[in-house]
Amino acid sequence: MNSREIIKILNLTAHPEGGYYKENYRSEGLIKANNLWEGAEGNRNYSTGIYFLLEKKQFSAFHKIKQDEMWHYYMGSTLLLHTIDKNGNYKIIKIGKNLNKGEFLQYVVPANTWFASEVMDKDDFVLCGCTVSPGFDFKDFQMPSREELINLYPKHTKAINSLTHH
Repeated sequence: MNSREIIKILNLTAHPEGGYYKENYRSEGLIKANNLWEGAEGNRNYSTGIYFLLEKKQFSAFHKIKQDEMWHYYMGSTLLLHTIDKNGNYKIIKIGKNLNKGEFLQYVVPANTWFASEVMDKDDFVLCGCTVSPGFDFKDFQMPSREELINLYPKHTKAINSLTHH
């Protein structure tokens, strides 16, 4: 099965940060805003889930959310997940099926960590899932400009330049 077939079968649409996605789960239960982080705007579902697909040279640009996000590997190439934590530490995590090569089937990006992703094999695609808890809301999403992120983390300019859209 190729990426175009998967996009059609799963009814994926373009994601603002790059790639394709479809929300496939949103819990019915709600967490009241006063039980969330300080300054939370509105209630959140307990959890949400999406399918996420990147093709070939596509990437998901650096962004962060206010919740933990668990990545799940499904099929295709290995996913390279780039992170910059609140202390400015940069690392690359490999999410894939090659456990004997240090890849992870699942990986959690902690809340408020900048992250971006790309396909390791630029001739392939990767299909993953992402689970966010408390549930995702675009109010919690921040995608800075290249310039803003470089100003925050100048020592990571090379990675930021290659994984931002503007």
